[in-house]
Amino acid sequence: MRNLLLTLTVVMALCLTANMALATPADDTATASVTVTVDGIMEWSGNFSTIALSPITTQAGAPTASQSTTLYTNGDVHISANITTAAQLKLGTDPNQTLVTSYKLTDDGDGTATTGGTDQTVYTGYATFLNSAYVITHKAGDGADMITLWAKAENPSGEVADAGDYSATQTLTASWGNP
Repeated sequence: MRNLLLTLTVVMALCLTANMALATPADDTATASVTVTVDGIMEWSGNFSTIALSPITTQAGAPTASQSTTLYTNGDVHISANITTAAQLKLGTDPNQTLVTSYKLTDDGDGTATTGGTDQTVYTGYATFLNSAYVITHKAGDGADMITLWAKAENPSGEVADAGDYSATQTLTASWGNP
């Protein structure tokens, strides 16, 4: 009887194991191909913050200051500037009360190992700023270039400008390719 019980127990265990194996199907897989196209991207992360120069307190005073923003690009671009009188510091709306206004551009890349260009080391008057466009060379794997716009204000030569708050608006435009 004992052998019979043992045999029945073993048979039941085998049946349960077989039923469990039959109840659980083998894994099966399916695959999907996923594709996407990245278009040419050239966009500023936003506008530059206000470039607030220190006050001019002497005839020879020439304060400078800068602000930065990121240019996202996955191709070569060039940057040009507004060279109209909108980019010249003036007192209110009086076009005759102006300061000598100049700019320069720098960035965090070098165009060789990282996306970027050749930093300007000299300030250029607003009317000729970026006459030769600032060239940004894109490098694979680096699609962000921190652009820094520098501004400088000075009194006209041999004069002192009228007291007051002067302002200007400089607009930079990024375009595809190298000029």
